Amino acid sequence: MTKIIISDKLSKEGIKILEQAGFQVDCKYKLTPEGLKKIIGNYQGIVIRSGTKLTSDIIKGAHKLKVIGRAGVGVDNVDIKAATKKGIIVMNAPGGNTISTCEQAFALILAVARNIPFAHISLKDKQWERAKFKGTELYSKVLGVIGLGRIGKEVAKRAIAFGMKVLALDPFISEEAARHIGVRLVALDELLGESDFITIHTSLTSETKNLISHKEFSLMKPKAFIINCARGGIIDEDALYKALRNKKIAGAALDVFLKEPPSDSKLLELDNLIVTPHLGASTEEAQINVAIEVAYCMKDALLGKAIKNAINYIQLDSQDYKIIEPYFSLAEKMGKFISQLTLGGLKEIQISYLGEISSYKVDVLGSAFVSGFFANQLEEDINYINALEIAKQRGVKVRQTKVGEEEYVNSIRVKVITDKQTRTLEGTLFANKEVRFVKMDDFYIEIAPSEHMVVINNKDKPGVIGFLGTTLGVNNINIAGMSLGRDAPSGIALTILNLDNALNEEVITQIKSNPNIISLKIVRL
Repeated sequence: MTKIIISDKLSKEGIKILEQAGFQVDCKYKLTPEGLKKIIGNYQGIVIRSGTKLTSDIIKGAHKLKVIGRAGVGVDNVDIKAATKKGIIVMNAPGGNTISTCEQAFALILAVARNIPFAHISLKDKQWERAKFKGTELYSKVLGVIGLGRIGKEVAKRAIAFGMKVLALDPFISEEAARHIGVRLVALDELLGESDFITIHTSLTSETKNLISHKEFSLMKPKAFIINCARGGIIDEDALYKALRNKKIAGAALDVFLKEPPSDSKLLELDNLIVTPHLGASTEEAQINVAIEVAYCMKDALLGKAIKNAINYIQLDSQDYKIIEPYFSLAEKMGKFISQLTLGGLKEIQISYLGEISSYKVDVLGSAFVSGFFANQLEEDINYINALEIAKQRGVKVRQTKVGEEEYVNSIRVKVITDKQTRTLEGTLFANKEVRFVKMDDFYIEIAPSEHMVVINNKDKPGVIGFLGTTLGVNNINIAGMSLGRDAPSGIALTILNLDNALNEEVITQIKSNPNIISLKIVRL
């Protein structure tokens, strides 16, 4: 009999699904790591929440384990690499808290619009101050949604039902898909300037950290409200404090903070801020939903019916997988690289497989590229399994083609089309399976992707490379690798650098001050 251990408290609805499927379900809560390590080898499946950490040491002893189910979104408490190495499928329940978080955001929108918490406190204090707490209607107002993923879409739908006009910022959804919802896509500055209410539903990345700071608050209406139920750190809390204190905006509502709990935050001193202690997914229904979702996914996987919400599962036979496996890293790194260089709303991705590799089942590499392209850009978790479906939902066309022999024995060529530009990138593997980017747009290059990269377009003039080396050297930043390409002598050149350290704003400003530097982009892999 297939045995499943549940190591963190799970709603009974989820347990019932597993038991009715014929599995033996053992609920063993509050196990120590050593205790779990001793018994995990007896089970084919394990369901966890945030309380259990499945380290490589524990997974090493999971000799029978086939599936790890996380009743929730985050899987940072699972060693994914260790699980993948042992052939264990790791799956989560990404949709279970969508409605709960959406409703929390909308509750805060209503709360700031009608001063509900402040009026409540006043009346509890035996005061009757109707004039003091005069609010504003949502009807005909403009809601700006930053991030039009699962939760952002649901918030937009409810806003439209309230008679609001909805603007959205999301470079990873097509205009057609946004129009279908009833939303108009705009740039950040336009969204900030036109919105009466602004709600955030994007993930926290290096790109979105402090996305809303001093400059952004200066663009907002004096009567605007901002709401954040996504992640702390997307709003610069110091800038928010000054904007609220100086009445630059009317108010704000936060469910998330950079540091949680925010016990020493000066934001808590303000009387035009509503706060809640990260309650987005804290509903009875959300807890039931994630339990049901992960239970059904585990049941199907263990019965060999389907693989859903998998983080690390690839559907390839063993023979093809041996050939294709090194190209997953190439495709994913190409996606991460070019996504950080592409401007505008994404419309289409074209992926071509060239050379001998085109005779194999390479379509799965498209998922790897799209997963890399969207990585750290979306609020929802994205992986090889769901990448193409998420692109489809966002109205992004992904076209894959196979081509015969080319310059390299095997290579992947991608073209990314947005409403502002078209970017291309080609990559290959060297004989030792090391990843190399060999062409970008019209420039031939040869560069290995690394953690810290800088992509520079410059005039092809003498002294530019020397200037870059000197500037970086003076600032104690070592160049680990370099590739140069140009379209024509004395024309435009492309310079890509691998660095040992990240560039700070001061160094970036110094480089950009050179009149021969046309553009500079930081890429982090």
